[in-house]
Amino acid sequence: MQGHQAFIGKATLAILLWAGLAAEAQAAQVAVSFGEGTSPQEALQTALILAEPGDTLLLPAGTYAMAAGLSLDIDDVTLRGEGPEKTVLSFKTQEAGSEGLLVTSSHVTLEDFAIEDAKGDAIKAMGSDGITFRNLRVEWTNGPSPENGAYGLYPVSSKNVLIENCTAIGASDAGIYVGQSDGIIVRNSRALFNVAGIEIENSYRADVYGNEATRNTGGILVFDLPGLPQQGGHSVRVFGNKVHTNDTKNFAPEGNIVGEVPTGTGIMVMANRDVEIFDNDIANNGTVNVLIVAYPNDYEDEDYFPYPQGIHVHDNRFGEGGAAPDNEIGSLIAEIAGTPVPDIVWDGRMPWMEYFFGANAGNGLYIGGNESTVSESVTFADLNVPLYFTASWFHSVDRAYPDHAGEPATLAPVTLTWQNVTSD
Repeated sequence: MQGHQAFIGKATLAILLWAGLAAEAQAAQVAVSFGEGTSPQEALQTALILAEPGDTLLLPAGTYAMAAGLSLDIDDVTLRGEGPEKTVLSFKTQEAGSEGLLVTSSHVTLEDFAIEDAKGDAIKAMGSDGITFRNLRVEWTNGPSPENGAYGLYPVSSKNVLIENCTAIGASDAGIYVGQSDGIIVRNSRALFNVAGIEIENSYRADVYGNEATRNTGGILVFDLPGLPQQGGHSVRVFGNKVHTNDTKNFAPEGNIVGEVPTGTGIMVMANRDVEIFDNDIANNGTVNVLIVAYPNDYEDEDYFPYPQGIHVHDNRFGEGGAAPDNEIGSLIAEIAGTPVPDIVWDGRMPWMEYFFGANAGNGLYIGGNESTVSESVTFADLNVPLYFTASWFHSVDRAYPDHAGEPATLAPVTLTWQNVTSD
């Protein structure tokens, strides 16, 4: 009997050992060779096509010219270089493709390399459930230009998105953009010389923290727009960021919604619900440090809700700002509120019932606990735009902090179900 048990034990051990070896064989590390006889683009694209789930593709140090866009549609693949200053995929001579790299699969990790001068978006992930961008650099090396690609890091219609320790430079729309997605963490990254540094658009449950947004047109944008499959953006926390000196002239191509963002916008919230902005350092943004507005343009989408609700701005540190308002929007703000523009500006637009009878509990704008490093208190202005344009003789700017009934929603940290990541 004991011998029989020993035999079973040895058989089980052999099966487990075989399974482990099989798993190791399936989860291979593959060194991508950029040798003679094939172009770097062909070598890398071939590796992306032949990858098996569980594989890690290793990119060696060097600068490699890509003639066409790359694509990955295999689940559970890691693409890893030797660092964003060592492994560089250059698309300066790209002739085909709309992106540098397009990912349409799930459980993908991209890390430790750079993409420069993509013809369109640098890295786009579409329909991914579990996508990590880590220690990447995306850049257009010729500086700000409307000819640059629209987006740097661009996950859209995805779930469980993690962007960390990345750098985005020179995008003509947004350096780091997450759109129409659910479950998002953007942390410890830098965005500079983009039109929008970091943008969360039409998305649910996002935490944006530990980042630096500087030298952009606008630092951090939280938008909800009409005409998109996913609407009603909500539950976004923006905290622990440094948002300062956003002073790059807007270079978005004509017709782009971010083309309306004034140069020198720190944090801007448009038409979202339940947004918490706290523990940020916000300073030296020439138009306004924090701007909260309704969607300003005409639209035909009957399902769209254009007003921000449940916006909570608290315990931030404000420096100087608002001394150089830009474009028509900035000029209008300065005309109504005066200069320097107050630290926090709200356009005052809301549904008519709430405008006349007050916001329902949890729907209002909540401000408190902020500190100014340059004056006795943080300044605020409710522009009351509806009355300004309809009955200007009755119009006045309300500079007292809003006093709405109830409290804003308490937002929980975002947890990503892939890799079991939780924001701080």
